[in-house]
Amino acid sequence: MNLENKKACSFSCNKTGNLIGVGTAIGVAVFAVTNEPVWIAVGVAIGAALGWNKPKTKN
Repeated sequence: MNLENKKACSFSCNKTGNLIGVGTAIGVAVFAVTNEPVWIAVGVAIGAALGWNKPKTKN
């Protein structure tokens, strides 16, 4: 990957990681209110699902 491509994907290449972090934070907030740890896993799963993109095929 050259420097131009790295700059172009500075956010989009790490989008999944960012959304997993956001989902985890939401899960931790709900856990703090309900005291049920399953919400942390739900938050991680939601963040991963939001960040997942179907690979584009080249034909």
